[in-house]
Amino acid sequence: MARATRATQPELDAAVQALRDGEVVGFPTETVYGLGANAQHASALQKVFVLKGRPTSHPLIVHLDSARFLHRWARAVPPAAARLAERFWPGPLTLVLPRADNVLDLVTGGQDTVAIRVPSHPMALQLLTAFGGGIAAPSANRYGHVSPTRAEHVREEFGEGVRVVLDGGECKVGLESTIVACLHGEVRLLRPGHISLTQLRHAVGKVASGPGAEAPRVPGSAQSHYAPVTPLRLVAAGQMERLADELSRGGVRVGVLAQRPPLGSFRSVTWVNAGTRLDRYAHDLYANLRTLDKIGATCLLVQEIPADERWDAVRDRLTRAAAGTATDPGELP
Repeated sequence: MARATRATQPELDAAVQALRDGEVVGFPTETVYGLGANAQHASALQKVFVLKGRPTSHPLIVHLDSARFLHRWARAVPPAAARLAERFWPGPLTLVLPRADNVLDLVTGGQDTVAIRVPSHPMALQLLTAFGGGIAAPSANRYGHVSPTRAEHVREEFGEGVRVVLDGGECKVGLESTIVACLHGEVRLLRPGHISLTQLRHAVGKVASGPGAEAPRVPGSAQSHYAPVTPLRLVAAGQMERLADELSRGGVRVGVLAQRPPLGSFRSVTWVNAGTRLDRYAHDLYANLRTLDKIGATCLLVQEIPADERWDAVRDRLTRAAAGTATDPGELP
């Protein structure tokens, strides 16, 4: 798919006007497409939660066009947060900081923290600059479901419910941002993403990992998330063919997401070879899950991915996707 980098002036004007009117807008970032609303407009934010079916206790990420506006949203920016922003913004990093007094509870989920990032997609920055304010945006999909990496995914999810969807082509990264909290004198990784734990440590030194006792709620932290409608099961590489064959012989239609071609042919099996390159696998993951979700399969078998740190973000998404569907072997045909 051709990659657009900038909106036309009429498209941009329509998106900005929709935001100012208290409507929601679909727009691309380098990670996934966002469902954006004016971060200072309570009724617009409420529309985001209603459209997604998302609990209002789940915080939103405020998108800015520059780190120079951080002070408008955070009452404190620790030195480690400033270093991370300097190193990784614009880019796929979200910082969780103490909220400023003016930030709405609908943005923070009622917490004393706010999640902020500066995206790198040119069209997202174009929109943010033209709007002149913060845009609060979760991923542009129904709550708990597979995130969108193309404009067509947003339209499939919401139809006319979203007045404007800016088409910036396929998202470059394809997975949601890395989320890091800089609170109480500690730096803590709360959601893995394109920026790895090792990269974070190179930038600021000590970085804890995992939710921790006092960690705030952040997007994508629910046990089940990123899930297709079709039940999904993670399977060891050496068992893919056996399971696919057994299920298909029993008359079950099966979708497979693997890192290699099949070693044989099977009835009623759609096999997607996503390859072994991490960047390509991550880029295509949600599009592949959406494709397999449409084939009418009874179940999806996904090959377990490598155990090393580079694959942490992909492993996180697949583990939560499996938790969001019927993955117990006894629940599959």
